[in-house]
Amino acid sequence: MIEFADVHVRLGGRDVLRGITASLPERRVGVVGANGSGKSTLARLINGLALPTSGDVTVLGLDTRRHAAKIRRGVGFLFTDPDAQIVMPTVAEDVAFSLRRRGLSREEIDRRVADVLARYGLAGHADHPAHHLSGGQKQLLALCAVMVLEPDILVMDEPTTLLDLRHSRQVAGLLRELPQQVVVVSHDLPLLAGFDRVLVLDEGRVVADGTPQEAIGHYRKIMS
Repeated sequence: MIEFADVHVRLGGRDVLRGITASLPERRVGVVGANGSGKSTLARLINGLALPTSGDVTVLGLDTRRHAAKIRRGVGFLFTDPDAQIVMPTVAEDVAFSLRRRGLSREEIDRRVADVLARYGLAGHADHPAHHLSGGQKQLLALCAVMVLEPDILVMDEPTTLLDLRHSRQVAGLLRELPQQVVVVSHDLPLLAGFDRVLVLDEGRVVADGTPQEAIGHYRKIMS
């Protein structure tokens, strides 16, 4: 469960979020809005990358102000640009890096890395230079590095922005199969078509909240 209780965020003298109140128990939640509407800030609140100026954010039963580090162990975050998350020279090393603080044996780390690379179609790239992958493969690598930690919640900020149509469809297929709760911020409206719920943000407020058809229909009216 993700809960926002009268959340306000003020950054650089500007009110980025204003009075957000919502409980999100659904398995697939989308967030849409114009640039500057506050949607990326909302996403970052979920794992404590951003903190509310006032109000409370509760994730997995924990307050993000007091338990941000613990929450981040249960909430995976995928950034728009996968290069921002790739830190090691090769594909396998990058995924293994995520597991270093888990106190696992070398054999267990190797097993988990091999499993997650096979699951997301990167088994044949284990020893390849990570930054030489295609854009779609890099996004999959970033996903592997998050999913190898087996998070309870996955937050994705514009996961298909840098991808071509084929890889965008691949990511959409993966989202349907993931067992975790997933919150996706996106301008890619077709990506959210099968979601359980979509929130529409405008000038820091939730102005629509419902099924993808209802919420996206409202968003299109705002944009027109």
